[in-house]
Amino acid sequence: MSVSFLTTYLLAPVAAKYLRAAGIIGLDLHKKNKPKLASSGGVIVAFGILSGLFLYIGLETFLNNNTFITVDFLAVTSSILIVTFIGFLDDLNIRSRVTSTKDGKDIRIGVSQWMKPLLTLFAAIPLMVVNAGQTTITIPFIGQQNVGILYPLLLIPIGVVGSSNMVNMLAGFNGSETGMAIVYTLTLGIYAFVSQSSAYAIFLITFATLVGFLKYSWVPAKILPGDSLTYLLGSVVATAVIIGNIEKAGLVIMFPFIVEGILKARKKFDASSLGKLRVDGKLDSPYGKRIYSWTHFWMNLGKYSERQIVILMILNQILFSVLGLLLLWSKII
Repeated sequence: MSVSFLTTYLLAPVAAKYLRAAGIIGLDLHKKNKPKLASSGGVIVAFGILSGLFLYIGLETFLNNNTFITVDFLAVTSSILIVTFIGFLDDLNIRSRVTSTKDGKDIRIGVSQWMKPLLTLFAAIPLMVVNAGQTTITIPFIGQQNVGILYPLLLIPIGVVGSSNMVNMLAGFNGSETGMAIVYTLTLGIYAFVSQSSAYAIFLITFATLVGFLKYSWVPAKILPGDSLTYLLGSVVATAVIIGNIEKAGLVIMFPFIVEGILKARKKFDASSLGKLRVDGKLDSPYGKRIYSWTHFWMNLGKYSERQIVILMILNQILFSVLGLLLLWSKII
C-alpha cells in the first residue's frame, strides 16, 4: 500500500507538467475563470495501482509460493490497462475540442454515449478468457444461483461495462471521484478481508493510491481526473468483486451509482451532473427541479458550493457503505 501511495503522490506533480505540456488539458467548469488544468489524472492513478499490484503478485509468488492468484490478478491488471487506455483516448478527444465556453456551458465533446459501453467491453475480455470467478453467485434477496457458462460470457461483460460507465456518470466535481472512491474501496477492502477474499489486496492498494492522489484532485483541483480515472475505478470494482467472488457486496456498496444510472436513464443518458455557476459561487441545477443525478438533488436541496456538494456526495457514499456493511454482516441480504 505504501508503494502505491508514494508512487501516485510523487508522480502526480511531475506527470501534471508533462500532461499540460502535451496539451492534455480540461476546463475546470465550476470556477469563475474556467481555468485550464492538466487532465487525465487516471493515468497517474493507474501507475500507482499497477505498481502495488505487481509488487503484491511478486511477493506472493516468490515469498509465499502462492501462484494460485497470479492468473486472476494479471487478468485484473490487463483489464485496468485496457480501460485506462480507453478513458485516456476519450480524454484526448475531449481535449482536442475544448476551445472556450459561453455562458458557462460545457461544450466538450468526447466519445459518443453509445460508443462508451462498446469500448469498455474490451476490458472484460481478460477475465472472460481466464474464466475468472465462480459460476455460483449470491443474488441479494434471492440467494445462491449457479448460472454456468452465462457467468463468463454474459455476467462478466455486463459487470465490467456497467460498473465502468456508472462510475463515469457521477463525476465532474473536484475531488468527488477520488473522495467517493476512497470510501467504497476501503469499505469493499474491509469486507473482502473479513470474508477472506483475495480481492482485499486490490481494493486496499487502490485505496492507498487514491489517498495519494487526493491532494491534487481536491477542491480547488490541480489535476482533473478525466474519464481515464472514472473508467478505471469502475473496472477495479468490477474485476475485484468478480475474482474475489463478492459480487453481492459490490452491488450493495455501489448502490449510489446504481441509483445514478437509473436517474440518468430517465433522460436517456443525455443529462450532465454538472451545475450552473452563480455569481456567488454556488451551483444551480441546469434542469430546474427535475433530478437526473445525485448532484441535482443536492443543488435543489440548498444553495451549495462545489466543495459543499462534494462533501455531501462523500458523506452519502459513507452512509450507504456503512449501511451496506451492516446489512451484509447481519445476513439481512
